[in-house]
Amino acid sequence: MERLRRQIEPREAGLDPKTLARLDEYLGRQVDDGRLPGYLLSVARHGRVAHLTTYGRRDVDAGLPVETDTLWRVYSMTKPVTSVAALILVEEGRLSLTDPVSRHLPEFAEPRVYESGEGAAMRTRPARQPILVRHLMTHTSGLTFGFYYDHPVDALYREAGLEHSVRPGADLAQTCAEYARLPLQFEPGTQWNYSVASNVLGRIVEVVSGQSLDAFFAERILGPLGMTDAGFQVSPDQAGRLAQLYGEQEDGSIAPVPGLPLHGRPRFLSGSGGMVATARDYHRFAEFLRRRGELDGVRLLAPESVDTMASNQLPGGVDIHTYGSGFHQLPGNAGVGFGLGVSVVIDPEATESPSSLGTFGWTGAATTIFWVDPRRDLTVQFMTQVRRRSSFSVYPDLKRLLHEAVVD
Repeated sequence: MERLRRQIEPREAGLDPKTLARLDEYLGRQVDDGRLPGYLLSVARHGRVAHLTTYGRRDVDAGLPVETDTLWRVYSMTKPVTSVAALILVEEGRLSLTDPVSRHLPEFAEPRVYESGEGAAMRTRPARQPILVRHLMTHTSGLTFGFYYDHPVDALYREAGLEHSVRPGADLAQTCAEYARLPLQFEPGTQWNYSVASNVLGRIVEVVSGQSLDAFFAERILGPLGMTDAGFQVSPDQAGRLAQLYGEQEDGSIAPVPGLPLHGRPRFLSGSGGMVATARDYHRFAEFLRRRGELDGVRLLAPESVDTMASNQLPGGVDIHTYGSGFHQLPGNAGVGFGLGVSVVIDPEATESPSSLGTFGWTGAATTIFWVDPRRDLTVQFMTQVRRRSSFSVYPDLKRLLHEAVVD
């Protein structure tokens, strides 16, 4: 088993050690103050890891420290992997971004769009255009999440048992059929709403490839990229390295909460948020994206495919903040567009924290994040395991201090 290791001194990589030390002190305080159980941070420049810090516990009650081989639930950082899977099939000519979803999943053949009302009084109409594969990857499909409380369609997801994206006991095919029964929030391709769309995309990968999503990931992405610990489950040998998941309590403290059912192959293979990985695994995936589709001589995508993935695809070229309320209106979404499974900075002056134009990446529900800054040739990941209920976030200071750390 290989671990992530530092490969170069910060100064050699054009990074200021004093600023990095301030960042470590800031993150360490969040652990000492009980906001985080522990964390791992890695910073690579020009493809070489120049800063690697672990601090705190992966399991507080058991007294187990965070280590470089700790396994993390990456939740929505699964979505970029699912997008890469779809793009592999696009390059092979087996799938197109302009394919109607119904070509592969017939249950989506006649989508209906919300007009007015709620519950039994809700009015819908037939969609004027089909949901396309591109709409799934950009979250412009009209699908939603049941745990939002912003729209009457969200309530229908909860009534259907989909508050947590899947009805207990259902598999991916059954779950996508449930999504197809429900109306869309808006006409496909016209707005942005972060949603269950990556689960539908994962199901399309299964149908087109003839493989289960976990098998396709393992054979076509994780194996070739050397992501040796990543997947949808943990083996008995890996189980001791899996970090405990915590939830933020009303008083701001954290306490253990149930996590993904990773011990044994899950029935529901979520292309939206089902993966577990080590820092080394996800660093390799991020480096593959930084290198525009290639890593260690293995090319999975053409450079142009990654360039498209990491460019803003939202209607009118606007940012996420333009749309809706709730999650979409968070300050961190100002100046940030969305590509094919990743966010991308389109207006650095509008962003909450200093950012370079074209920086792309995404986050996970347990306060994990990665980003690639092509202009500064920087790859960053931060891993911890806390599901937040408040607006507290380490991301703005993390991004600010790392931006300040680059001195050449």
